[in-house]
Amino acid sequence: MARVKKKPHALITGITGQDGSYLAEFLLTKGYRVFGTVRRNSTENFERIEPFKDRIELVELDLLDQMSILSAVQKTRPREVYNLAAQSFVPTSWEQPILTGQFTALGVTKVLEAIRRVDRKIRLYQASSSEMFGKVREVPQNEKTPFYPRSPYGVAKVYGHFITVNYRESYNLFAVSGILFNHESPRRGKEFVTRKVTDAVARIRLGLKTHLSMGNLDARRDWGYAGDYVRAMWLMLQQPRPQDYVIATGVDHSVRDLLTVAFSHAGLDWRRYVRQDPKLIRPAEVDHLLGDARKARRELKWRPEVSFEQMIRLMVDADLQRVQQEIRRKAWTPTSKS
Repeated sequence: MARVKKKPHALITGITGQDGSYLAEFLLTKGYRVFGTVRRNSTENFERIEPFKDRIELVELDLLDQMSILSAVQKTRPREVYNLAAQSFVPTSWEQPILTGQFTALGVTKVLEAIRRVDRKIRLYQASSSEMFGKVREVPQNEKTPFYPRSPYGVAKVYGHFITVNYRESYNLFAVSGILFNHESPRRGKEFVTRKVTDAVARIRLGLKTHLSMGNLDARRDWGYAGDYVRAMWLMLQQPRPQDYVIATGVDHSVRDLLTVAFSHAGLDWRRYVRQDPKLIRPAEVDHLLGDARKARRELKWRPEVSFEQMIRLMVDADLQRVQQEIRRKAWTPTSKS
């Protein structure tokens, strides 16, 4: 009688977020048994994982509680851990710098320590960020570019990045960091600039909003599609040896480009609706992030598949559909304003 092959286990912290939901979907297609973490007594939004929630298993975990992390790792016995949970919104990190450090920096140490204690064969993916480059020393940025973070979030991510390197070198763990540049999707939170724009476009197009307030329109970012980037996370953990990788498209766009694509897709001219608000400009701005992902292309054979323009149009279409559903659900009229 043939033996049934046991499914590999994967544990994803932050599974209810944009990246966590796409990664969970991807791993399910690869035949994984997927565990996702939720905080005890939290009011988590399960909307992103609702279509496949019955195919994943949720476990309690609090990044501030070492024992809960140990318990989750012992209970799930994963082959791979993807640490995506963090306080990940840059403006919030200025308002809550201590909490950001506890979750986004020290939380990484606690996950690493749990793996070291439970099973050193577990492979860890740590979500690093292009915000670590901050006031960039060179353009484009690659794995050897020095970090110069410009926000509490960026500083916390640098700590998480280097503590991952430290545990890898000190304890011979297979622990890697993906230095991911901005990646977006229809599942992006509304607090992020891309989704803020596409949601506003939908509401303006449908008569529920009259204008959009924005900060720095000259900032340039390397924006990719989240669905493409989670493939890179998985590929990093399939390599023969642990290494860190920059994941990016290698093409940058300004916030003005974002506005142009989003508004024009809805048949609108952004200049009629967008107002600049100095209060929305960061205390220390990051002006130009552009990634050099040649190492990932060469060694991981990874390529982005969805272009910037395709992604923004997808997001506008999704938000138009969402807002239309809101109108039907709440019996709003197109002349009402919000």
